[in-house]
Amino acid sequence: MRHTLPLALVLAAAVSSDAAAQPTLRPAPGAPTTLTPQQAAAREIYREMVEINTADSVGSVTKSAEAVAARFRAAGFPANDIHLLGPDDAPAKKNLVIRYRGKTRGKAILLLAHLDVVQAKRSDWATDPFVMREESGYFLGRGVADDKSMAAILTANLLRYKQEGWVPDRDLILALTADEEGGRSNGVSWLIANHRDLIDAEYAINEGGGGTLGPDDQPLFHSIQAAEKVYTDFTLTVRNTGGHSSVPRRDNAIYSLAAALLKIQNYTFPVELNDVTRPFFEQTAKVEMPSLGAAMRALSANPADTAAARIISTDPRYASMLRTTCVATMLEGGHAPNALPQFVKANVNCRIAPTSKTSQVKSALERVVNDTAVKITADASDRTDGAPAAINPTLLQATTALTKTMFGGIPVIPTMSTGATDGYRLRNAGIPTYGVSGIFSAPGETNAHGRDEKLRIKAFYDGLDFLYQLVKQVSTAKPIS
Repeated sequence: MRHTLPLALVLAAAVSSDAAAQPTLRPAPGAPTTLTPQQAAAREIYREMVEINTADSVGSVTKSAEAVAARFRAAGFPANDIHLLGPDDAPAKKNLVIRYRGKTRGKAILLLAHLDVVQAKRSDWATDPFVMREESGYFLGRGVADDKSMAAILTANLLRYKQEGWVPDRDLILALTADEEGGRSNGVSWLIANHRDLIDAEYAINEGGGGTLGPDDQPLFHSIQAAEKVYTDFTLTVRNTGGHSSVPRRDNAIYSLAAALLKIQNYTFPVELNDVTRPFFEQTAKVEMPSLGAAMRALSANPADTAAARIISTDPRYASMLRTTCVATMLEGGHAPNALPQFVKANVNCRIAPTSKTSQVKSALERVVNDTAVKITADASDRTDGAPAAINPTLLQATTALTKTMFGGIPVIPTMSTGATDGYRLRNAGIPTYGVSGIFSAPGETNAHGRDEKLRIKAFYDGLDFLYQLVKQVSTAKPIS
């Protein structure tokens, strides 16, 4: 039996000892005191989604998908437009695809969200993570930000269109999928491989974009995701013969691994701007504080400007947009407390700039570690997000106009997500995919994937209204040539 490393035990104990602490929330303004019928309906869908555990291994995406499918059946959607399907060997990983019939005057638009969430342990949270609650102007619960807000909004709006009897010029496709966060049954990849016809579209609207609030809680800018970094896990392993702990040796496997991880921690990958991040920094410079804005302009003009990169890197919002990043996330090793370790390993999670390849990052890590005792392997071969492409002009125009109407004269800026979405899978399959939501938050406040994940109540209802209007506009507007 393997034992976790002492460092992992210390960290686990620290998390456990703090688990009972109540979160301290700065009240978020603007939550409505009375809900409209549309808001109330969306909130109920949202609550139901959050309160069905859809985490990999312990939850069921199928249960959530079935609950949503029941709503569409009750609303009168034909049975042949409701598809609950997935791999036969993964009964808990069914995806839901709904087709809302239009006048077929153009190729369909795909509306994408994932139903699965990152695992959340009850012992880590102040309250049950799978019971949605409202506090200080926030919704709290696992998945309220990533990605059940988007799933609930898209579902509620499609049902509202049906209730209103509105018919778009083209079909709308809603896909609620499994295993975006991890697992062996990624819904988007499975649908592309097995039922491409059900989700084929001119383009997709997905998570990954949204609005940023300034220090005064006022909208700063609204982003559309047009590219994303590529998720890749690297495994570092060290093996040796071990021995009795009373006779220490210099080639201790734990020390070798620890030294390798420290070298990776201290290494900074070079700046890599692309056709999305360069204009992002150029545009964001106009609304950021003067010192940060000046650095953004300087780096956009000269990516080799190390002083400008250093200034930008002090802000976590922007630091990882500059370059590939790698960070240790898991540790394992040792077999007895009184024995030298024979085997240890660590997971290093990298988010690779779309202009680089997995093999290039692996070579860089090997060069940095510079220790033949440490073996480095990747979880996948070279894969890319493809070259960042221009945003669909009809979508960009509609987003810009609606942003101005709802949020004032703030810029709409194409962005590259530092986190992974299923967008790259669709883009690589020839379906352009853009992240846009109308959901605004302050930097870092949602704590997605973390304890006490939250989303502003006002932001949810703003996103509900924004996407209701946006999807209507782009599915009826004539394409812009």
